[in-house]
Amino acid sequence: MSAVPSVHHRAVITWLSVYAMIMLVQVVIGPVLASLPLPLRTLALTAIVVPAVVYALVPSLLRVHAHLRRSRRLTTSDDA
Repeated sequence: MSAVPSVHHRAVITWLSVYAMIMLVQVVIGPVLASLPLPLRTLALTAIVVPAVVYALVPSLLRVHAHLRRSRRLTTSDDA
């Protein structure tokens, strides 16, 4: 098995991270941004979401994914 997750797994991990962060930011600061025009709201939202996803969420989720794959591989090899 490859040590690097497939492009499909990375896409799902990235999508889940982006979705979760957009929801969180909308709940937390959405009311504060509501009076801004849409382009400025979008700018503020992406200025928070993109760095959080790229530098924190995706790397963390990829580590969890790798740990789960290792654990599953060890479990299945022990069963054999």
